[in-house]
Amino acid sequence: MSLVSLEQGQVLPEQVFRVTRADLVRYAGASGDFNQIHWSDRIATSVGLPGVIAHGMYTMALAGQAVAVWAGAADAVVDFGVRFTRPVQVPDTDEGTSVSFTAVVKSVEDGFAILDLTAVCGGEKVLAQARAKIKQV
Repeated sequence: MSLVSLEQGQVLPEQVFRVTRADLVRYAGASGDFNQIHWSDRIATSVGLPGVIAHGMYTMALAGQAVAVWAGAADAVVDFGVRFTRPVQVPDTDEGTSVSFTAVVKSVEDGFAILDLTAVCGGEKVLAQARAKIKQV
């Protein structure tokens, strides 16, 4: 495990993840969540959505992946949580969409760092109260 050393107020580098419809299909298979709003524009719009949206837990998993990179190792993440504020709309194109993650180190104390995360897609924040606690070196 290669933990990192962080300082309070430190801004962590942006991480950007591309999300395509193919990713949503793979996630549906892995999670067992085959809700049609995650693959059918017709169904998504019929229930008032702007189009197909990513699974919330998939968006959270991407945030978790970003946290693990910032932490230096996946097992350095000791607590992680988010609230979903907006869906990630995924167009039916080869490019899909992108979700960017940034973080600021809120505090460092007793061998742990608390990160406040920001997740943005299409210029809109898609997560709120996104926070992680990671082990320090």
